[in-house]
This record gives sequence, C-alpha cells and structure tokens, in this order.
Amino acid sequence: MSSDAAIATAQAPRHLLTYPRFIARSLRLATDGSPMFYGWMILLTAVCLVGVHAWATQVRDGMVMTNMTDHVSWGLYIANFTFMVGVAAGAVMMVIPAYLYRDDAMHDLVIVGEMLAIAAITMCLAFVTVDLGRPDRFWHMIPGIGRFNWPMSILTWDVLVLNGYLLLNLHITGYLLYMRFRGQRPARRWYLPFVYLSIAWAVSVHVVTAFLYCGLPSRPFWNTAMMAPRFLATAFVAGPAFIVLTLLALRRFSGVQFGDRPVRTLVNIMRVTILVSLLMVASEVFTEFYAGGSHTASAQYLYFGLHGHYGLVPWIWTSVVLTVIAAILLLSPKIYNKPSILATACVFAFVGLWIEKGMGLIIPAFIPSTLHEIVEYAPSLTEWRITAGIWALGLMVFTIALKIGIPIFTGRESLNAYRQAEMP
Repeated sequence: MSSDAAIATAQAPRHLLTYPRFIARSLRLATDGSPMFYGWMILLTAVCLVGVHAWATQVRDGMVMTNMTDHVSWGLYIANFTFMVGVAAGAVMMVIPAYLYRDDAMHDLVIVGEMLAIAAITMCLAFVTVDLGRPDRFWHMIPGIGRFNWPMSILTWDVLVLNGYLLLNLHITGYLLYMRFRGQRPARRWYLPFVYLSIAWAVSVHVVTAFLYCGLPSRPFWNTAMMAPRFLATAFVAGPAFIVLTLLALRRFSGVQFGDRPVRTLVNIMRVTILVSLLMVASEVFTEFYAGGSHTASAQYLYFGLHGHYGLVPWIWTSVVLTVIAAILLLSPKIYNKPSILATACVFAFVGLWIEKGMGLIIPAFIPSTLHEIVEYAPSLTEWRITAGIWALGLMVFTIALKIGIPIFTGRESLNAYRQAEMP
C-alpha cells in the first residue's frame, strides 16, 4: 500500500466522525439561546399548536368548518400558498447578484435567502395539505402509486417544481454549511451547478403557479397573459422585503452584521420591482374597466363592490394604499440611514402584496360564480387559526435555520472549536 493510501485509510474514520459532530452541534445551536430566543420559540410553538388543534378539528368535522363553499372552493389557504410561492421564488434575488454579477458582498446573504426559501416551501406544502380536506388522500399525487396525470396536468408540474426547489435549497444550504463547519473550501462542482439551476427553478416555481391559474378557462378573471410577469414582479418585492426585515432584526437583537451594501442592493431591487408591479396592476385595471370583458364583473366586485356586495373592497384598497406608501418610502434617498422607515416600507410592501396576491387574486375569480350568483366569502375562525399555525411553523423553521446557519457561516462555530470544547 502506498503512503498516500495509508494516510487516507487512517484519516477515513476521523472524516466519518465529522458528520455526527456536525449534526450534534447543529442540534445544540438550534436549542441553545438567550431568554429572548426561548420566549420567541415558545410563542411560535403555542401558535403552531393552536393551528394543529384547529386542523385536527377540521379533519374530524370536515371542510364545513371553513367558509369555503361549492361557489368559492379556494380560500385563505390557497391565497397564502400563492403568496408564499412568491416569497420562496424571491429568495433567488440573493443568488443572482452574488453569482451572476459576482457581488462578493451578497455571498454571505445567499445562505439566508436559501433558508427563507426552505421555510417558505415548507409553508406552501402545509397550506396545500390543509386545503385537501382529506390529507389521507395525498397518496393520489405520488408517482407510481396514484394517478399523477403526467405531463398534462399543470398541478403535476407545480408539485414537481415545488418539491424540486425544496430539495435544491436543502442540498445547497446543507453542503455549504457542512463544508464551512469543517473549515474547508466547498468544491464548486458540488454546489455551483445547483445554484445556477436554482435560479431557473425559482422562476419556474412561480411561472408554473401562474399558469395553474391563468390556464383555467372557467375563471375568466385569471385569463390574462400578465399573470406570470405580475407574479414574478411581486415575488421580487416580497422576498427581498422579508430578507431586509430579517437583517434588521438580526442586527438589533443578535448583533450580527452583514454590512450596508447588501441592504442597498435589495432596496434597489425593490425600488424597481414594486414600481413594475404597480404599473401592471394599473394596466390590468385600465383594461378591465375601459375595454371591458367577460370578467369585468369580478373586477367590479373586487374594487367597487357589485349589487350591494362589498366583501373584498376594504381588502384591495388597503393593499393599494400600503403598496403605494411602500413605493414612496423606498424611493426616498434617506431610507438607508433610517432603519425604522426602511422597516416600515418593507412591512407595508409585504402586507400589501400578501393581500393583493391572496384575497385580491384568488377570491374574485369565484365571484360571481359560473351561474352568475354572488356568494361572498370571508375566512372562518378555524381558517385563521390554521393559517396562523402554519405561519408559526414557517417562522420556526426559518428561526432554527438561522440559529444553526449564521454561527457556522460567520466562522463562530467550526469543527476545530467543537474539538477544543471536547478536550479536557
């Protein structure tokens, strides 16, 4: 046996021990923290348990616990699903400047964007599961077991891109953190092709979701070629907005600094995309009310009410006001020096687009119905509880991911530090 082979054989057991050490340290990081961290996790756990109880009640008693009907068959769950797909796709805004434009200041933020994508896709899958009504029938969508309807069904494509995007982000995040924990330079062939693939995959995630809606001829409100571009524009606002809020929270409560340049890059992205989003909304409104069409009644109901029914009018105008205010604040040149104004702009943009892509997009397509009946929809208390529980679940996943990832990625936690801690 050669000397190199002997050395490799001798080092193999130590190399294999790295994996359990990495897992053990990750578990320790995920469960150890300050009193504020414990309070935050207890709050999220309590809200999540409330959602689990509400979902158990819904499974036991049926979808009658919701306010969805035969006329309005998609409600708050699918509205949140649609929005969170955009948040997951918006995470690619960390990857494009870092790798396509070689912005070194954005490289450390890539891991945060990937973690946000993991949490968002987890929430998407949870919202789809609770909307099924009978989660035990989920097996119908498993290839080889159920009837997958490949490749004709757009829903099939949506299932593939969502799960594929989740696996991509898990691989990229796990590999980069593991190599950083070992103190070694990651091999480009094991992560860089997947990073570039995730860029195209992130776009496809939201485009396929848009096609899922605009490809339904029975819902004229969705039959617009601008659906996919609008989805992408809003995604590239909501995702960066949440990342900026995360960076501000980390800076204030944990002292983690990523510098000002990444925030400036994200704000510049939001400045452009939020204006594009507002322009697309204005174009849709002009087309609806000036030219008219088969789905003008749905737009009339959404913005101004129809035949004495005004259920969605407060929702959509709140969205418009919040989004416009956010755009004005983002265009201010002094926003970089005032974190409170920046946080306000991001919150307004996030909430405004949550309404616009949720209640303002999903519900109007069902009102009036195909029989021209007006059956209004407002989420029930059960739906709100389940939704709050899923949001708490997503925030728990994101918090734990940050709690593990940031110390390792910033070099505060490593294999050498772990070995020194084990030494007597």
